[in-house]
Amino acid sequence: MKQLHRSRRDRVFAGVCGGIGEYFEIDSNLVRLIWILISLAGVVPGVLLYLLAWVILPEDDEAEP
Repeated sequence: MKQLHRSRRDRVFAGVCGGIGEYFEIDSNLVRLIWILISLAGVVPGVLLYLLAWVILPEDDEAEP
């Protein structure tokens, strides 16, 4: 069963975008680009949502390679 989590393998800062990319089976760089574009557009307070996701999402249980 798929579960949304923060990635330990694909992280730049906290692993939020990497976890979202793994969950939806898309490239995490695309998730990061979309997140940045939305944040710059002012549609959603992107930094606040990222921090909230960092706090709420559990970290991946798999050990680092």
